[in-house]
Amino acid sequence: MESTSSFLSALETMGDYDPDSMPVEQARQLIQQFLAPLAEHELINLQDALHRTLAADILSPMNVPPHDYSAMDGYAVRYDDLANAPSRLTLIGSAFAGRAFIGRVAAGECVRIMTGALIPEDCDSVVMQEHVQVAGSSIEIGEGHTRGQNIRLVGEDITQGATVLTSGRIIRPAEMGLLASLGFSEIKVYRKLKVALFSTGDELQQPGKPLAPGQIYNSNRYSLLGMLGELGVEIIDMGTIRDDKASLKLALLDAAERADVIITSGGVSVGEADYIKQLLAEIGEVVFWKIAMKPGKPLAYGKIGTCHFFGLPGNPVAVMVTFQQFVRDALRALMGQQPKLTIELQATCLSPIRKVPGRTEFQRGILSRDESGGWIVHTSGAQCSGILSSMSKANCYIVLPVSQGRLEAGSTVQVQPF
Repeated sequence: MESTSSFLSALETMGDYDPDSMPVEQARQLIQQFLAPLAEHELINLQDALHRTLAADILSPMNVPPHDYSAMDGYAVRYDDLANAPSRLTLIGSAFAGRAFIGRVAAGECVRIMTGALIPEDCDSVVMQEHVQVAGSSIEIGEGHTRGQNIRLVGEDITQGATVLTSGRIIRPAEMGLLASLGFSEIKVYRKLKVALFSTGDELQQPGKPLAPGQIYNSNRYSLLGMLGELGVEIIDMGTIRDDKASLKLALLDAAERADVIITSGGVSVGEADYIKQLLAEIGEVVFWKIAMKPGKPLAYGKIGTCHFFGLPGNPVAVMVTFQQFVRDALRALMGQQPKLTIELQATCLSPIRKVPGRTEFQRGILSRDESGGWIVHTSGAQCSGILSSMSKANCYIVLPVSQGRLEAGSTVQVQPF
């Protein structure tokens, strides 16, 4: 990967490169240019693997199933004995899961077998117990059967040496069970991404304390802690930093030493006390500082040494939108995770929406189905970037492209479900 400075020099020669008004898609692509997975791996116990990211492919050390097993409760038979239905066979024993039948099965004989039991030697089919009439030590089987029925064959699920999971896979409960079924007690994963987080603003107060005149509670800290917690990163919570240039500079330098990524909220606008942008230019590099979107126009991305920096807006909804649209995927890439599919669908919008062409908008919406099963959506309330209640009510974004103007009720829109 090129150094940050040389890459920025190349960007500045692009005719459409404007760090003061970056289109949404271009900003996403530029961020990706700087991202590479963490180099450090670690070996962890399987029980600690939930939500971690595989750092190496998993090859199966065995066939699954390792032997031929019964898929049903019934009777293990030799298919050739069923040629002249109805067939009468002699019952010579039983086979259970974990307790196999020992011995040979001769022509005209059968074995009572349970689901998950090893198929006895010489048998090649299982007849369900519902299709069998039992009379003492013998059974009678009618017609309509096929060779090999109701048997899970060796290697049917996974063959030995096959790639079961690839590097970058997020471990979920299903993957934990799969790995356990193959005998793995430890796996190699990427180390946890270290993310330093702080808010800026003299007006911010922590919940649980009384508000002085002009103060507000710091909701951004908790929204970000929640969204970062969902990703399973290691959070370095630095609290709130005063609107003081020297204090902010020390905080940024400290965070860059301790973390892989710095996320701030507030301080990236154009006010007299908004120092983040100018500090980033002094001690690092700024790729862009404004996005042609709403909410979330004042969004900065850059680097301080090898540490990635995301300066999010101060408004609560804008913080969540910019994190979900830009930061989350960047963190996943740094964690070594495979790209995650963004689900989008079309819906009929029941609300008229005011919009001016020139920027991408992410309106908060409530998605549901109408009586005919079609997707419908309406806005979840006032769309000001400081109103968190409409974000809490929402279950999707209504995505309005750059060229879109005013939208009439009944129009078709693109929707991103949460």
